Amino acid sequence: MTTTDDCSQWLLLDVPGASGVVEALKERYAHYLAYNLFEGTPFQGLGEVAPRLLQLAEGCPLSRVSQANPSLWPGLFLRTRASVPALLAHLRQILVVGFDEQHRGLLSYYNPQTASYFFDSSDPRELSGWLGPVSALYWHGGTWADRAIGSVGWQQLFNPGLEVAALSAPPVLGSRQQRRLQTCLLERHAYQWSRCSGHEYDRTWCHVQEGIAQGFRECGLLDGWLHLRAEYPTASIPTGLVGDSPGERLENLRQAWSSSPD
Repeated sequence: MTTTDDCSQWLLLDVPGASGVVEALKERYAHYLAYNLFEGTPFQGLGEVAPRLLQLAEGCPLSRVSQANPSLWPGLFLRTRASVPALLAHLRQILVVGFDEQHRGLLSYYNPQTASYFFDSSDPRELSGWLGPVSALYWHGGTWADRAIGSVGWQQLFNPGLEVAALSAPPVLGSRQQRRLQTCLLERHAYQWSRCSGHEYDRTWCHVQEGIAQGFRECGLLDGWLHLRAEYPTASIPTGLVGDSPGERLENLRQAWSSSPD
């Protein structure tokens, strides 16, 4: 990757996903211009796991090593003509997002897996607002489903540059963006479960969807359902499963399957 015109290039490093990289930054790359993305935000106290915004020069050692080993240096490569303060202000503005008028949360868009869902869910107008002063994004990754079958690779996005209204404070996610992020969480759960259990990802994902359809949405209940379904992989769910809560329905289903002669 090379810069074009007067664009500067940056790596927004996903520190939690980069085991051992922080020490490498201190020991070998301490002279690089670097910014703590959480500084001045509600997450300022999480400095040790805060994403780092690192300026890259064309052909510099850090640029070469990070692009040659993206699994060891996960994050987003950015191109922009904006000043450092303007770039940081925008990247920090989209850290906290609104799901509705009452609920807010951290959007870890700097994580390659999350980016593969979130930015894919935005139409050109939305993308123009969310990218702001960033003219182009590159990252190495894919969805959790992609990762399960080993098909991750380089992704790229270019800012459509449409004239749009400024993002609200906090920016509010659209319904499609929220659905894609929910899919990200569920597919991650399926990926981690399949890795721990040794079951195929596709089969686990089908079981996750089946459990969600039955109302087993809470993490502990979903795990309980996956354990139960793994024990009875071909059993049919009884019609009219009773229970005043998802937990009761899961327990009743457990009893029904355990007492079935099949």
